[in-house]
Amino acid sequence: MSLFRQIWLAVIASTVIAFAGSFLASMLTARHYLEQQLAIKNNDNAASLALAISQLDKDPVTIELQVAALADSGQYAVVRLTDPDGKTMIEKTSPPLAGNVPDWFVHLFPIPSAPGHAQINNGWNQFATIELVSHSHFAYQELWSGAFKLLGWFTVAGGLMGLLGMQLLRRIKRPLDAVVGQAQAISERRFISIAEPTTPELKSVAGAMNAMVDRLQAMFAEEAARLEQVRREANLDALTGLANRAFFMNQLASALSDDDAAPHGTLLLLRLADLAGINRRAGREMADELLRRVGQALVGIVGENPNAAAARLNGADFALLLPGVPDAARFAEKLLRLLNDLVAAGLIDSERIGHIASSTYLHGHAVGHLLSRLDTALAAAENQSGLAWQQADNQSDQQASSNADWKKLLDGAIRSQRLRLIEFPVAGSGGQLLHLECPLRLQAAEDGEWLAAGSFMPMASRLAMTAELDLAAARLALERIAAGASAVAVNLSGESIIDAAFRARLLALIGSRKELAPRLWLEISEVGVFQHFPAFQAFCDALRPLGCRLGIEHFGRQFSEIGRLHGMGLDYLKVDGSFIRAIDSQSGNQAFLKGLCSIAHNIGLTVIAEGVQTQAELATLPELGFDGATGPAVPRS
Repeated sequence: MSLFRQIWLAVIASTVIAFAGSFLASMLTARHYLEQQLAIKNNDNAASLALAISQLDKDPVTIELQVAALADSGQYAVVRLTDPDGKTMIEKTSPPLAGNVPDWFVHLFPIPSAPGHAQINNGWNQFATIELVSHSHFAYQELWSGAFKLLGWFTVAGGLMGLLGMQLLRRIKRPLDAVVGQAQAISERRFISIAEPTTPELKSVAGAMNAMVDRLQAMFAEEAARLEQVRREANLDALTGLANRAFFMNQLASALSDDDAAPHGTLLLLRLADLAGINRRAGREMADELLRRVGQALVGIVGENPNAAAARLNGADFALLLPGVPDAARFAEKLLRLLNDLVAAGLIDSERIGHIASSTYLHGHAVGHLLSRLDTALAAAENQSGLAWQQADNQSDQQASSNADWKKLLDGAIRSQRLRLIEFPVAGSGGQLLHLECPLRLQAAEDGEWLAAGSFMPMASRLAMTAELDLAAARLALERIAAGASAVAVNLSGESIIDAAFRARLLALIGSRKELAPRLWLEISEVGVFQHFPAFQAFCDALRPLGCRLGIEHFGRQFSEIGRLHGMGLDYLKVDGSFIRAIDSQSGNQAFLKGLCSIAHNIGLTVIAEGVQTQAELATLPELGFDGATGPAVPRS
């Protein structure tokens, strides 16, 4: 039995006991009062009759008429006249009068009528004694009527007390529900704080719970900070804060091979000329400041382009990866201005400054081929005097389409439902199928090729058309589940979840097939989550009651933000493939990923590795704590 029900029953029981006691006390008091009134009436009327007879002649007829007149009034059960020797002279009795008082009430509250006595004198001598006994039915009727009135008042008062008690219990229950909800959230690894109530006892409980949540959050924050430092040491250049060569090569490989990567992009290389000479002539501090300035400039470019990545490949070489960018001119000119500013600041010898090379690429190109083209272009730039930017020969046959062309293509595909899902297995550490990862495909024209999401989603985002595509993906996923799929995961865009209308339509779509919702996995990329965090939180709050599984994909680059996920009620994380590549041989990333899995498990999250390429990588993942994996190395069942 719930605490609320127990308190409510205790209030009812105490109220009933109090009212029953009050009712019984009132009835007994009223009965005693009526009994006294009957006794007083009997005595008073007996004295009055005795005085009247004492003043009359004592002939039998007159006395009997007086007694009969009193008896015939119907108020007395017995009127008796006895002589001084106790012999009955006259006696008048009448049967009990019928009334509407039930017999059980008469037996429960008897009202005895005490007889009244008075002496009748004849001069100075006693003539006789008169005895009067009143009928009790009038008293019973009055007591019965009073009982009804008292019961009615108690009923009204009980109702009022019940309403008051209900409000009081609700006031008590509200903070108790908050504490229970907080405890339930903690059991689900969601750490939330609640407002402390004004009631001292409840305030102490809520305060203790909040303090525990704060301590847990502090512990996770400390562990997250430690692992963030491990990640930086394993993947970033200590001086500039840019990615190191190994991690950048993983990012480049992902950009060229991942299914949802942009279909094209640009890669730039920047080489500082004569860094060793600058170090020798100006000193190490000056050389380090030069490298930091270049690193800050590249970090600024990456911050303005969320999908971009920058790295320090070695002492003097820097790289900038720009997925989805077909023209490097704007970025190359920005870097050239940076080099000029460094010359003006005296950080670079004006005779030898630096060189830039750029090349476009297509999805599917080989990493080695792309870097070879860039090396050739960089060599050509080095043969020029002063600042130089050299573009590699553009071997891409891709022609950029206008926004109008893309809008027409996307509208046509959506209207004609030229959309489908393809599937890749996501397997657990024991080999069992966790779910099917189902990216969206779009057919450009009737009987045309099917485009990967990376080919059309960037343009859909630019044209604010992601909502319709994401709704179509969710609908296709539900249809696949209804057809027998155990579980299906689809990706939603960050641009979609900030749209309240999209969230409402998605909620209605899933709500209409609520029985399928527990097998639907919805995931948003890390970039979209943290760019639109309040909208993502509203998205999770709305969909969680339906039972959907909610997660983040491509996770890891913003690992320091993991503390913000404590109260989200997420189900899983998919770790970005750039952390997974060659994980069997990278001890630094192994330590980071092992800690990531530990923290994620502590807040109730399943951790899945993306883009697993080799069996060696796959075999290493369970040792690090991963619960599952997806990628080319995961066999299809």
